[in-house]
Amino acid sequence: MANTKSAGKRARQTIVRSLRNRTVRTRLRKMQKSIAAATGQKDEKSVRGLVSALDKAAKRGIIHRNAANRRKARLNKARMRGAAPAAAPAPAATPDTA
Repeated sequence: MANTKSAGKRARQTIVRSLRNRTVRTRLRKMQKSIAAATGQKDEKSVRGLVSALDKAAKRGIIHRNAANRRKARLNKARMRGAAPAAAPAPAATPDTA
């Protein structure tokens, strides 16, 4: 129990903020898992939505700025790894001159 009125108010505010922050972190985790579970080409719209949500959470201090950057880098790395074999052009056939 808080000793002063102001400490009691801060405790109430902390509870409300922690609940709000928990919902944001849960939403981020669910978005990441849904994108990771998606088969084939990752939906560009959902990836952009996740990047935007990560930036907003970092801006509001819900997750650390470096943590958001790390998650975005890993997401893009996984996207490029999944898209690289399909995007690579077939080697051109060269005629033998011998």
